[in-house]
Amino acid sequence: MTALTLWAPQAWVGGRWRDAVLMVAGADGHWISITPDSAAPAGATLIGGPALPGLVNAHSHAFQRAFAGLAERRRAEQDDFWSWRDRMYGVALRIDADTLRAVATQLYTELLAGGYTQVCEFHYLHHDTDGSAYADPLSMSHALVQAAADTGIGLTLLPVLYERAGFAPSQSQLRPDQRRFATTVNSVLAMRDGIRALGLPLVSAGVAIHSLRAAAAASIKALVQRLDGDAGPVHIHIAEQTGEVDDCLLATGARPIEWLMRELPLDRRWQLVHATHALPAEIDAVAASGAGVVLCPSTEANLGDGLCDLPRWLASSTPLSIGSDSQMSRSVAEELRWLDYGQRLALRQRNVAARPDIGIDATAARLFGRTLAGGAAAAGFERWGFMPGARADLLVVDANAPGLLGLPTSHTLDGLVFATDAPAFSEVWVAGRRVLAAGAAAHDAVSGAVGGAVNDAATSPSARSAAFVAAMQRLHADAAAGADGAARAR
Repeated sequence: MTALTLWAPQAWVGGRWRDAVLMVAGADGHWISITPDSAAPAGATLIGGPALPGLVNAHSHAFQRAFAGLAERRRAEQDDFWSWRDRMYGVALRIDADTLRAVATQLYTELLAGGYTQVCEFHYLHHDTDGSAYADPLSMSHALVQAAADTGIGLTLLPVLYERAGFAPSQSQLRPDQRRFATTVNSVLAMRDGIRALGLPLVSAGVAIHSLRAAAAASIKALVQRLDGDAGPVHIHIAEQTGEVDDCLLATGARPIEWLMRELPLDRRWQLVHATHALPAEIDAVAASGAGVVLCPSTEANLGDGLCDLPRWLASSTPLSIGSDSQMSRSVAEELRWLDYGQRLALRQRNVAARPDIGIDATAARLFGRTLAGGAAAAGFERWGFMPGARADLLVVDANAPGLLGLPTSHTLDGLVFATDAPAFSEVWVAGRRVLAAGAAAHDAVSGAVGGAVNDAATSPSARSAAFVAAMQRLHADAAAGADGAARAR
């Protein structure tokens, strides 16, 4: 791309709204300068509304978009995370590479519309449906990479170490319905290196450890040792469920975060996903280590995980970010809203995240600012947002959207987080390219997909939606056929 000059009537710079902001991006798709109080020069592209930086979606399982809305009925005495997980595995066993690409392409389009411009894909769906290895170990990864290229979103791919069913000796192997997830330290690192070798400008890679229950301590330590000197992010599910905490205590004599802090040299590369059931001392230890925490409030609510100690996390220096996780919500605004709403319900207070004593009386501003900054490390970036050197991503707020119409600009972010009930961005830009305009794919969206440039017609919103619907119909048909076969066997 060539250099780009944008001018916004307002933009969120340095944690507040600034007027008449001149924004210059270089040919490499990164900001060169951000200058408030500037006249629009001749030839500048005029932005049609207030501009916000895009956020990082720091935790995503793309294939679970195919399961969203299909687990909201209960036929047993109790439904919880573990019963949800069993049903989710049934979907995971039926998704091939073509289906994953269609599902992920639809998801990534929705994430862009919802305000995310980078997604960290916690990727553990690697093998064929029978558990055998594909001829190309990166087959499922390529589906995600292609979906990102089709839509224009940035992607941090995190192949996951996943080798056992649980802590108990009887769980030292994977369950049959986990057969597609099996990896080793060597295979995880090989996938990471293979993704990096693609050399795509909007695709990067780190690694992930599914959880302490799903990987042996010796394997985790071996992986960490081989990550010495590598700057890529390291993600892990931790302390999401009280049952996980209890099992870890029984098996190791320590709580999950306690064990992690005691046994491993955590630093800013590490991202602790959920950390829902963290004690105050554990929060303080995580903050001291430099590691970040990824909160996924819509998923944590949907799965009945519980509420984190948000006030203490915010009071600490811990980098915080948000993720769409199981894809029940694909909206930045809804995740931020539920961060505070959960605390309001638990504490019977309002604006829990606000800190007027330190000059931050706006709940939305504090949550947006913390997750904007925290998302950078989660995706492996040094700089993020409206600052020189950061990637030139931006969201154009539709000031006429429901919930925003009539609000003064000073309250636009408040209205976006707490008063809108649908995505309210008229344009989305990634690396200096407009990838969504009024909710539709822009023609100057993206090039550099695996195998060549993207065909705009093939990746239009209508084509993406049609491919997604067809993929969902195949999954439903496969599920129905499986259920009929099981009934006949009985």
